[in-house]
Amino acid sequence: MKDFFDLIVLGAGSGGLAAAKRAARHGARVAIVEGDRVGGTCVIRGCVPKKLLVYGALFRKQLEVASSYGVEIGGLNFQNNIFLSNVRNEVDRLNRLHVDFLANAGVELFQAWGSFSGQNSIDLLDSNSKKPSLNKIHGKRILIAVGGRPWRPEIPGASLGWTSDDMFLQEDLPEKMVVVGGGFIACEFSCILNSLGVKVSQFVRSSSLLRSFDSELSSHLEHSMRESGIDFHFDTVVSSIDGCPGDLIVKTSSATFLSGGILFATGRKPFLDNLNLNVAGVDVHNGRIEINKMHETNVPNIYALGDVTDRWNLTPVAIDEGRALADRIFGGICRDVNYQLVPRAVFSDPEIATIGLSEVQAIESLGASNVQIYRSMFRPMSQSLHKSGPKCLLKLVVDSRDEKVIGCHMLGEHAAEIIQMASIAIGMGATKKEFDNTMALHPTIAEEFVTMA
Repeated sequence: MKDFFDLIVLGAGSGGLAAAKRAARHGARVAIVEGDRVGGTCVIRGCVPKKLLVYGALFRKQLEVASSYGVEIGGLNFQNNIFLSNVRNEVDRLNRLHVDFLANAGVELFQAWGSFSGQNSIDLLDSNSKKPSLNKIHGKRILIAVGGRPWRPEIPGASLGWTSDDMFLQEDLPEKMVVVGGGFIACEFSCILNSLGVKVSQFVRSSSLLRSFDSELSSHLEHSMRESGIDFHFDTVVSSIDGCPGDLIVKTSSATFLSGGILFATGRKPFLDNLNLNVAGVDVHNGRIEINKMHETNVPNIYALGDVTDRWNLTPVAIDEGRALADRIFGGICRDVNYQLVPRAVFSDPEIATIGLSEVQAIESLGASNVQIYRSMFRPMSQSLHKSGPKCLLKLVVDSRDEKVIGCHMLGEHAAEIIQMASIAIGMGATKKEFDNTMALHPTIAEEFVTMA
């Protein structure tokens, strides 16, 4: 049957693309259904365009200190509208590439929204109106990989605010903005906007930033962001927004703020709209799809992975989940995804990157007497001439019983690149002595990880 597939994948994001292409490589007949552009959150409205914004912000900061290197620059004209347009053009290029990758892999793309009409059948809804068409496809197995969407608080005037998705659609940036949230998306955008010349006020519900990261690094990041000009308001909740786009009145329980825009970086939720999961009998708990370690739902032929399961909402995790699932089902290769050591990064200014246990987590797990902390803080050489900017903080968490390094954390330039390589050593169970016995590469930031005493 022309409309019958070995695997139907709902969602052409990182996890769905990885599963579809790997299954096709194993010889399966695969369809992928996507009502938006191909590439998902990471490529279209997340990691990729955000990192391009980070590079643009960094470029401007480097120009500001160019004179310390003997470079005199006059008459600079920063045009955020051109920069934002160039970022969107690059995203469009990547979208076209991913469409071509699917075609080359032999995966059939249906540009529509998928909705269950049974345990083995999917209705194709018009990608614009989301209304049912006459088209339906059938699959022996169906994978749900539709990802997540930003969440807005339910307050008066919330529709006047932006989410992270909206930030990449802006033609230009306002002079002043409020960023709501204390997680990595909020911190990243606060730093980006600040470096692009926007006056930023960041409202945080709790008393600190980045609660899931090492608290010492989070504290140093807050200090650096304050020094760069970002205005923090902790233990603060937005109660309402009024006005019109570009001229907003933002109210909290204790004050009123005027702003050109407001960004809600208050979390994300699985995107379950219009899937009709109840028709297929798929269990949903607390707004997410329940799965076992094999990524199976309660329905034997229906699977789920990535952000829609609301576990590890990271692109590399979703990709590995998709490949592992396809390998097991269609390639006879059984392996589990390793969730024990997942490196994470915050592309703030400065960057934060981490692998393994934080100091607090290690003490809670092993007891304070069994945890040894090594740290190094210094001004990087890149700042030695202009003598400004945040210091680097490098930190090792060691199990003193066997000297294994169980946590590696860094705040500073190139932190993500450095921790990516350090994660190999952590994953192999390297000890502090093995770190110490590794010859340093001088002069680098990373050498501090093998010279700490």
